[in-house]
Amino acid sequence: MDYTRPVRTHLIAVLVALAAALVARAVLQLELREVGLQRQFAADLSYLVVPPLLAVLLFPVLKASRGRLRERFNTAHLNARLVINALALGALLRLAWWCHLIAGVSLGIYQNDVPDLVSGPVIVFRCPPAYLLATSVLVMSILVPLVEEIIHRGFVQSYLRPHGPALAIAGSAALFMIYHPLGTWGFVFIAGLLLGAQYWMTRSLWPSLITHSTINTLIIFDWRCLQGQWNPPPADLPRTSVAAVAIILLVACGVSIAVLLFKMHRGERAPR
Repeated sequence: MDYTRPVRTHLIAVLVALAAALVARAVLQLELREVGLQRQFAADLSYLVVPPLLAVLLFPVLKASRGRLRERFNTAHLNARLVINALALGALLRLAWWCHLIAGVSLGIYQNDVPDLVSGPVIVFRCPPAYLLATSVLVMSILVPLVEEIIHRGFVQSYLRPHGPALAIAGSAALFMIYHPLGTWGFVFIAGLLLGAQYWMTRSLWPSLITHSTINTLIIFDWRCLQGQWNPPPADLPRTSVAAVAIILLVACGVSIAVLLFKMHRGERAPR
């Protein structure tokens, strides 16, 4: 497999083009909101300008890198075990996020100060209209992972690869984090480490792309379909039994993720 490193000018061009495309997306999103589109639909719809803008701005870079990118997406490196592991890693990371959230609420770390909230827990599963959900799936499950994996793993991490796994994976995860909203930085950085570890071990973008898509698909249903409230009164906190169960599950998710990554690492090292 070709492990050539992207040149520095290509990396800089990619990061600048991504920033420019996201600014254009933000402007369009504001305009769509002004004409009356629902907030999330405007956010999803406006992202549709990002891939074509990047394709135009980065045409010379993509043309020069087509051989390396083609190798990173070579389906010969894809097999059922790799796909199942990638799907499981995405599901486990999202489950870990929920466990951390439940533990935080149970211990009073996360509190909502808005008065007159329903204490709950109340959970309602109700999805938005099909066209809104389909747009979210197209954007969040397909376009966003594709763009971000090519840029942050295919270019950034590949450029940092000669400096070793720690710097390459952490550096790409940090840049990946910066291109996301501030409130999501913790989760995004951890996800970036996981995606970077997959790419480091396999040198293929397929595993990280599948895991990224799985995470985003689960987030879609969290945000769009799952309406839940749990705001225990401060007098009832901490709820140690709930927190203990959530923490145990969180640790179990972490151990399971480590085991899957270890198996992936051994699988890539095994003779073919």
